[in-house]
Amino acid sequence: MNKTILIASSNQNKIKEFKKILPDYHFISLKDINDFEDIDEDGETFEANSYLKAKHYFDKHKIPTLADDSGLEIEVLNNEPGILSKRYSGLGDHENNLLVLRNLKNKENRNARFRCVLTYIDVSGKVIVFEGTINGKIAYEIKGEEGFGYDPIFLIESENKTLAELGSIYKNKHSHRAQVLIKFKEYLEKNENINNK
Repeated sequence: MNKTILIASSNQNKIKEFKKILPDYHFISLKDINDFEDIDEDGETFEANSYLKAKHYFDKHKIPTLADDSGLEIEVLNNEPGILSKRYSGLGDHENNLLVLRNLKNKENRNARFRCVLTYIDVSGKVIVFEGTINGKIAYEIKGEEGFGYDPIFLIESENKTLAELGSIYKNKHSHRAQVLIKFKEYLEKNENINNK
């Protein structure tokens, strides 16, 4: 597969996941084309932010582009942190996890999900949107060394382990991002007229 597709992201962990899940595609990142512009993700939904990023970089570079926006939604917190997942505490991943645990202190309902919305703009400018989710619960403590973001507190009930304990092999098969990328791959395979060289 020789399609070149721009991932509109500078998050190296995310880019690594894209490449592991879809190894047959030629993905390039913003870093690969020396684009270090940081745009405001000021949409009010995952869908809006995903489209905003994809459209901006597609218009700028004129190559097929995909962008995702994803985050953690916690039922009892009215789906917070949601679109603010990355900057929930204003600090980093570890502090975000600690803030979630503090906000859920003494709460019995630990239901949560990761949600990912992927926007793809093909060579003709057509916009296609995909969505994936993975359900779980918020653990009572941080566990596991693998993954990033909220993986150390996101418990997969059937495994009784967090995503950070389960590691990348499990995550790259079952995660919200894996689901959208599989849908994306299926779409491309069915639409052979998308001829990105």
